[in-house]
Amino acid sequence: MSFTTLRRGLAVATVSVVALALSACTDSSTGSDDQGTDSASEDAADGADSAFPVTVETKFGSIEITEKPERVVALGWGDAEVALALGVQPIGASDWLGFGEDANGVGPWATDLYDEVPEFFGTTELDTQAVGALEPDLILDVRSEGTQERHDALTEITPNVISIPEGGDGWTTTTEDQVTMISQALGLAEDGEKLLADVDAAFADAVEAHPEFAGRTATVSAKTSEGWGVYTAVDARQQFMTELGFTEKPEVAELGTESFSVPVAGDQLELLDADVVVSFPIFIETSQITGDELYNALPAVQDGRSILIDDPVLANAFSAATPLSIQYAIDEIVPLLAAAAAK
Repeated sequence: MSFTTLRRGLAVATVSVVALALSACTDSSTGSDDQGTDSASEDAADGADSAFPVTVETKFGSIEITEKPERVVALGWGDAEVALALGVQPIGASDWLGFGEDANGVGPWATDLYDEVPEFFGTTELDTQAVGALEPDLILDVRSEGTQERHDALTEITPNVISIPEGGDGWTTTTEDQVTMISQALGLAEDGEKLLADVDAAFADAVEAHPEFAGRTATVSAKTSEGWGVYTAVDARQQFMTELGFTEKPEVAELGTESFSVPVAGDQLELLDADVVVSFPIFIETSQITGDELYNALPAVQDGRSILIDDPVLANAFSAATPLSIQYAIDEIVPLLAAAAAK
């Protein structure tokens, strides 16, 4: 399976998006020299200018952008990261990671990409007055709830609103669609394809390095204050595992649901058991998992074939499904998976 398959299936739902906006921030460096960066930026700008007009198909019709956007606001989950990876600086963005006043709203995989911190907005409530005050000429709302009401409110600010894909539903925008639509809107379609190709290559390298993953079953689950849930094949996290060569546990696949996750009652927790088990807490203390007797009784946990992601930075990278966060997650999680698979 190639990353093309993953890109088509990386779906998130409202509860998943909000719940997984875990806070973390560290520093990183791009390591680029100024001369090379300036030259590359000029070339990208020339290419973007010549790309217009462009038309982007959305759930709410065709959006024609006649000129290169200069004032971009990114509201969807991960939309700002994609724009930054394409070399575009949003002047406003929703802070999906909840870093607060002194942070830049992205993880360490994109920390240094902002030239200056943008105006931040909340994620669950749309403040059209605050967004409008920035006078944007392009609003990215590609991975969002995607309602008609929200779209109509944003088009009162600018007609150039790139919402969820044609035929899509709220919070189910795939990585491929997110990158493709945003790069088209910015006049940088070829650069978008390069981002996706880079992730293809990262997965391919990991698969080649770890043939032992092939055919092993894996489950991904999370525990919240409401209990356990297991992620299904339509979710980014389970598909991340599949791209590495693991297979979905048949009992989970047999649930036959289109939901991104399925609640799991305490007396059914054996559903989580597999050759490799990946779990993480959402807005609860890690001790509520490590102290869970039923979780500790799972054979995979007892044998050391389980991974508990208690680092919110890594949990975000694993869940966000942007090109940069996916590559960060590959680098950090694959060694953990290799250790668990060796047990």
